[in-house]
Amino acid sequence: MGLCFPCPGESAPPSPDPEEKRAKLAEAAERRQKEAASRGILDVHSVEEKKKKKEKMERQMATSGPPSEGGLRWTVS
Repeated sequence: MGLCFPCPGESAPPSPDPEEKRAKLAEAAERRQKEAASRGILDVHSVEEKKKKKEKMERQMATSGPPSEGGLRWTVS
């Protein structure tokens, strides 16, 4: 017949420290996000460069202030 309970001398394997477990889970989540972000992109480096260039242009536009009066004019007839 089979046994229903483990031997009394055996103890359950120790569970990892909660901080260690949390760190591993966070690391795995970051890795999954990074993989998902680069899914379908052949050249990740060029995409990163384009993103940085776009952010730089946006910051430059924000710091330059509103455009001067020399811009386009709308005429309504």
